Amino acid sequence: MIPKLEQTFRWFGPSDPVSLPAISQTGATGIVSALHHIPCGDVWSSGEIGERKKVIEAAGFRWSVVESVNIHESIKMGTSARQRYIANYIETLTNLAAAGINTVCYNFMPVLDWTRTHLDYRLPNNASALRYHAAALAAFDLYILQRENAFNEFSPQQQSAAKAYLDTLSDDEKQLLTNTILAGLPGTDEVFTVDEFKVYLEKYAAVDEQKLKENLGYFLNAIIPYAEKLGINMCIHPDDPPFAILGLPRAVKCEQDLVDIINMYPSVNNGITLCTGSLGANPGNDIPGIINRLGGYIHFLHLRNVCREPDGSFYEAEHLEGDTDMFAVMKAIIDEQIRREKAGRSDLAIPLRPDHGHKILDDYNYNTYPGYSVTGRLKGLAELRGLELGIRRMING
Repeated sequence: MIPKLEQTFRWFGPSDPVSLPAISQTGATGIVSALHHIPCGDVWSSGEIGERKKVIEAAGFRWSVVESVNIHESIKMGTSARQRYIANYIETLTNLAAAGINTVCYNFMPVLDWTRTHLDYRLPNNASALRYHAAALAAFDLYILQRENAFNEFSPQQQSAAKAYLDTLSDDEKQLLTNTILAGLPGTDEVFTVDEFKVYLEKYAAVDEQKLKENLGYFLNAIIPYAEKLGINMCIHPDDPPFAILGLPRAVKCEQDLVDIINMYPSVNNGITLCTGSLGANPGNDIPGIINRLGGYIHFLHLRNVCREPDGSFYEAEHLEGDTDMFAVMKAIIDEQIRREKAGRSDLAIPLRPDHGHKILDDYNYNTYPGYSVTGRLKGLAELRGLELGIRRMING
């Protein structure tokens, strides 16, 4: 019998307000974690990895996925320093493999990780969701960041909407918008200043989408041979949002980008994190079709949903609501498991985590990372668990 998907929960480490004992009540059996306290680009030592693994296993879990071993900006920009950081990355992978951890999620987004404009968007039931508001992003880009060339990239209608939105904000609200957009990596409290971010924009001035992809290809050709030897599945996360913002290029927006990445170094170890929320923000992405066509390269599942708006805005919806047909997604995932079983593959129980979650009920009493409330994610996991069970019963009769 084909095993169920491995149900996992993201945990940011000992400082996370969501404790491992709390996660144990969600029904998850795997933990998705990373050593966020180690600076990006530094080697994760065997001792540090072993210490984190010991804590996770003592709580009754498996450390299923590393999310993320972040990529140093030198690698993304293709500077001469990238060789040192690639060597460090390979050493980290070697240490993870020695600890029995063989799935590594990463992204290749320049400077910023996932970007939102609002972290407390209230829904009709007063649940709190994450939102990307196109006019707010444009207002920041045009009038707060004052990025060169920004006015050439937004239409007159977009500029008008941005100015109208800006005029509704107080100085404190402008600062909140700035801090929200310029937040750093997940698991940290780092927020760039406008001046710091402008320095990065200058560094990326010569890196367009084609050059970013070339730099990604260079990275993959350097590390995937080692990943193959070590038995590690690398899985790239799509860009979030899946379109260019703030003058920074994007490399992982759509199915064609995923195909291009696979072809940069054809290997099952050069794989994909399927994030239905990131891909779902682009109405052109056929997510069930992507699973059907590229499913053999999917090593990790982020399942969440978004409601899209005509101007490019979106907000995070209930896991089974929104504009992505989660039934079709889950059906395609189970079909992929069936294909793997027939092909004799052993990686059938693909790790799944409920990505993001609304703040509901008791979540308001905890200062969790945006999108990572415990009750909201528990609700999402329960819904996905039920959907998976229903589809399996439907298939098996």
